Amino acid sequence: MQRAEKERLVEELSTKMRGAKALYYTDFTGLTVKRMTELRRRLRKAGVEYVVIKNTLALRAVNESGLMGTRLRGPTGVVIGGDPVTAAKVLSDFAREFEQKPEVKGGLLDGRALSSAQVKRLATMPPREQMLAELGASMQYPLAGFVGALAGVLSTFAGALSALHAQKESA
Repeated sequence: MQRAEKERLVEELSTKMRGAKALYYTDFTGLTVKRMTELRRRLRKAGVEYVVIKNTLALRAVNESGLMGTRLRGPTGVVIGGDPVTAAKVLSDFAREFEQKPEVKGGLLDGRALSSAQVKRLATMPPREQMLAELGASMQYPLAGFVGALAGVLSTFAGALSALHAQKESA
């Protein structure tokens, strides 16, 4: 590969990384071409890109994108994703399905380094939509309780007024 081509690859990758919310580094050793294609297909379906590039070029792209790079060793595939949880889930599910391959080496989330354990923890989180629904429900719960209590007080007051009216009519 010539120098100009390497520079172009680094520039393309750093541009993609600038727009990404999360990056995950994986070791794809032991994956067959068929499984690697399946992994790429699943990641693409989730709106995530999987790039295999030399470690030196990957680190140069990470540094050029303004992120802080980590030391990479061995064959490395870079997962460049929009939704960090979705990308982590796809990697985790695929690894569980195919003998712990690819192995997650670590990653970056909003410019901060993540260990492989932190990436696995991200994979166990519920999807963004579910978390937003739970937040909305938890915010709605106190208001619903207040409305119920207020309705009870008004109902009691209306009952008291009705009883007072009935008492005055009978007298």
